[in-house]
Amino acid sequence: MNNALRITAFAAALAATFGTAYGVGRSVDPLVAAEDRPAQQHGGHGGGEEGGAKPAADHAPGGLQISVGGYTLGLATPTVRAGARTEIRFAVKDDSGRKVTAYQREHGKELHFILASTDLTQYRHLHPVRAADGTWSTPVDLPEAGGYRVFADFTPAAAGAGNLTLGADLAVSGAYRPAALPAPGTTAEVDGYRVALGGELRAGRSGQLKLSVSRNGRPVTDLQPYLGAYGHLVALRSGDLAYLHVHPNEGGPGPEVSFTATAPSAGTYRLFLDFKHEGKVRTAAFTVRVAEPGNDDGGHREGGAGAPAGHAH
Repeated sequence: MNNALRITAFAAALAATFGTAYGVGRSVDPLVAAEDRPAQQHGGHGGGEEGGAKPAADHAPGGLQISVGGYTLGLATPTVRAGARTEIRFAVKDDSGRKVTAYQREHGKELHFILASTDLTQYRHLHPVRAADGTWSTPVDLPEAGGYRVFADFTPAAAGAGNLTLGADLAVSGAYRPAALPAPGTTAEVDGYRVALGGELRAGRSGQLKLSVSRNGRPVTDLQPYLGAYGHLVALRSGDLAYLHVHPNEGGPGPEVSFTATAPSAGTYRLFLDFKHEGKVRTAAFTVRVAEPGNDDGGHREGGAGAPAGHAH
């Protein structure tokens, strides 16, 4: 690639990061797995499972702001290169500018770090390491250039603090090739597993999502705990990448895993389900359209997840 083309590609990455995001997607495996016990009660990030944290409102999307409630996400690595293994460093700072060093543990972790491309073709759920001074770091290798959004999902240990999700922009330089959003669908396949999506995601109202895992035509009934439950679900709104708090419900080790969620608005969403089986974490992804309240033309319907026009793989 000549120098002019390299500069153009990097400029495209920056434009995608700081410009208007648009939705596309496919599933990818997460980089990091975790060993955690199953959840013993309803909840999710911010569900107040440990330490009595105040939950954030279910319908309020997170990740749209870099500062909320006196806390700021400071991304020390705003630019990385596609295809190169590098380290992302960041810190959460309080309203005095000091790095936060005390957190409540939720789903076995002090902080959950989500990374997604603005076109939703790339997704990672990472578990960074915190240094004593409050600086977090995690290795990452992103194969595609473009604009990305990072999300820090955490609850400070300070008295009265609730769960927060802060977001910041990340630029990945290289040759930028935008992709298309997969059509809405009710099934996804990853590494020989088939995941079926049912239930209902509704705008402004709580709904239940049900995901069933099978392999070779047989239900998987021995899912392993991952992040305190038998599955972990992240929902991102296409366009602005608003981050939804999705709460895992009680249940056994499969084949069905259920979650409670509220879409903040009508629109198109990308759902990422992390599940663990035979010692490996895999990610199944779905595109879902949510209709305006009272509008039956779209959104979730009985027996399916949205107005499917195809399968999301």
